[in-house]
Amino acid sequence: MRIDKGRLERSIEELGRIGQTPRGGLTRLALSDEDKRGRDWMVARMREAGLAVTVDQMGNIFGQRRGEAALPPVIMGSHIDSVPTGGKYDGQLGVLCALEVVRALNDGGINTRCPITLAIFTNEEGARFQPAMIASGVMAGKIALEDAYNARDKDGIRLVDELERIGYLGAEPCVARPFRAYLELHIEQGPFLEEEGLTVGVVEGIVAIAWSRLTIHGVQDHAGPTPMRVRHDALVAAAEVVGGVRRVAREIGGDLVATVGNFVVAPNIVNAIPGRVMLSIDTRDPSDATLDRARAMLEPIVRDVCAREGVRYELEHYWRVPYTPFDRDVVDTVERAAKASGARYRRIRSGAGHDAQYMAAIGPAGMVFVPSRDGRSHCEEEFTAIDDIEHGATTLLLAALDLAGRA
Repeated sequence: MRIDKGRLERSIEELGRIGQTPRGGLTRLALSDEDKRGRDWMVARMREAGLAVTVDQMGNIFGQRRGEAALPPVIMGSHIDSVPTGGKYDGQLGVLCALEVVRALNDGGINTRCPITLAIFTNEEGARFQPAMIASGVMAGKIALEDAYNARDKDGIRLVDELERIGYLGAEPCVARPFRAYLELHIEQGPFLEEEGLTVGVVEGIVAIAWSRLTIHGVQDHAGPTPMRVRHDALVAAAEVVGGVRRVAREIGGDLVATVGNFVVAPNIVNAIPGRVMLSIDTRDPSDATLDRARAMLEPIVRDVCAREGVRYELEHYWRVPYTPFDRDVVDTVERAAKASGARYRRIRSGAGHDAQYMAAIGPAGMVFVPSRDGRSHCEEEFTAIDDIEHGATTLLLAALDLAGRA
């Protein structure tokens, strides 16, 4: 059993042109016109491969290849939405490798006992609608459908309205469905596989993730006539908080990472003292207890900073996903497949969130990682060599076939 490397490479290039940036990256935000074009392209390819395509209430797309027995399917999937000025490997590589697995099975005339399903999840990135992994979260029963529908982007547009606008508001219920196993191939988005000269990572689990939103209310005033001694500057307080977030990560140490990635200043003009700042705080660690400790350290920092500057604040902890261990049997299956494919591999843990995190709450799940050049992702420079992709896709193929069983 072999995948067609050339065909897979062409697919990566073709889908990567939809939403391509001038520097060769990708901007394909969830439920945008570019996302619709990407979805339409994928649905056409799925039907060409003989898959029966359905769409659920969250716009998740499923394409099923029939099995010889009435059994739950092996699902392979990921997402095709991107962050702004991101890369063309994050998310879509997993979808395209899953498509290539189906094509390889068709080429070989191989039937499986369990059906095999290709899944494309909506708004995995959380770049346009928050939180991230919102559609798989609804499917797992962790996020209410109504809350997901009412999520709004920065322009106040509701997720459900965009689903309807682009024609992907499906009728099929977005609820947990039985499956034999869920597999997701993804770029590592970190440096470890490349540093060690490895081609495949056998993922054992995903770190815990917590997102918070801090809004600081100062006093907007003129930048010229207002003396320094009477200012209540929301941006000055926010800048101190950013430094405090970094200090928390350094003091706790270990695997904890903490990031302020989104920063919105109002009125955001040269000659006015900022009256309001909103910023995000992203913390991640393999230990849920460490995230609790980080939160406990962060709150007095925010309180003290805002008291010194004489500003008000609201700190909202609005999204939390616990550490997710993957199913031992699925992980072992992926490891056997990596070995059989001839890949140089090791077991690894994911520092990024994936739809597999919520799918693991429904049934047995596992992931396959391939290296990221220089460990970089969520940027236009994101890149994975086709030879590494071939090893990953072959690992996915052999694992899926093992789990689905030859007929």
